[in-house]
Amino acid sequence: MKHYLLSIYQPDGEPPPPELLAEVMEKANALVEEAKKAGVWVFNGGLGAAASARVVRRRRGASLKTDGPYIESKEHIGGFLVVKAPDLDTALRWAGKLAEAVTLPGQPDSLPIEVREFAHTG
Repeated sequence: MKHYLLSIYQPDGEPPPPELLAEVMEKANALVEEAKKAGVWVFNGGLGAAASARVVRRRRGASLKTDGPYIESKEHIGGFLVVKAPDLDTALRWAGKLAEAVTLPGQPDSLPIEVREFAHTG
């Protein structure tokens, strides 16, 4: 089985009000439970604010640490789900379910979900 990273992109700025997020979190948690029962769940998690990110790189033999995300963007990865699936089409179906789960109530569009296969899986 291959492993796929399903990344949830969210816009920068203030998060939606708690009453809207509560419904999204309920749906997202239900999807994680569905993935566990289906045997495709590997790992999932939510990430802190992009402003809390730190970047470490080697420059001229020394570690350089900087504040903030690696790139400036209008969106950032807010959470992710790693699934194991036999093929990309199956992973894309799970991504579709995730997109549905993270759609805010009353909104026609979901947050984007990026699907990437891990280069090497044991």
